Amino acid sequence: MRVLIVEDDKKISSFIVNGLKQAGFMADGCADGEEALIMARSSPYDAVVLDLMLPKRDGLSVLTTLRKEGIRMPVIILSAKASVDDRIKGLQAGGDDYLTKPFAFSELLARIQALIRRANQSAEPTKLVCADLSIDLLTREVIRGGGSLELQAREFSLLEYLLRNQGRVVTKTMILEHVWDYSFDPQTNVVDVLVHRLRSKVDKDYTDKLIHTIRGVGYVLKKS
Repeated sequence: MRVLIVEDDKKISSFIVNGLKQAGFMADGCADGEEALIMARSSPYDAVVLDLMLPKRDGLSVLTTLRKEGIRMPVIILSAKASVDDRIKGLQAGGDDYLTKPFAFSELLARIQALIRRANQSAEPTKLVCADLSIDLLTREVIRGGGSLELQAREFSLLEYLLRNQGRVVTKTMILEHVWDYSFDPQTNVVDVLVHRLRSKVDKDYTDKLIHTIRGVGYVLKKS
């Protein structure tokens, strides 16, 4: 699950991004309305956390533009404006939820999860499956051959990314950008280490291996 955080206060943005990553999400942050439009148009985010008071273009303008362009990803408005009129304007502009500052991260997380849950009822499935391997994107349960697997947050993110791209080769750079949300030196071995850890849980005790190395290119998840 990938969430876009549009917030010009660096401390608040960092707080939300880090909290979401610890909860197992992939999270991107941006600090102005123009960049928010570019990012929302170019990536299929599962949800957006949108501040209203932004440089270059305000949050309501961003939201109105996205809805006019048919971009329907769930948006939760996060604002210091707490009046009923402000909340009504935000929801009428296309917001799906409205949370006022200051806020508890646990509440924001619960609201994001609820928005994604509702959106998934009419959009993509909440489970990803390959052979006898399945993951539930909402409960974060991983099953292989009828048994439950315990994955750490980055392991789950990598498996989700591989499943979303099953049958297609993904490079180390692609994994770095999607699992870590930023670029490392492509020569680093962090991807190899993470793939090894994931394999030890997903493939080690099974005859049919699902995670395959394409030497010199990257990795692919597919049926043997």
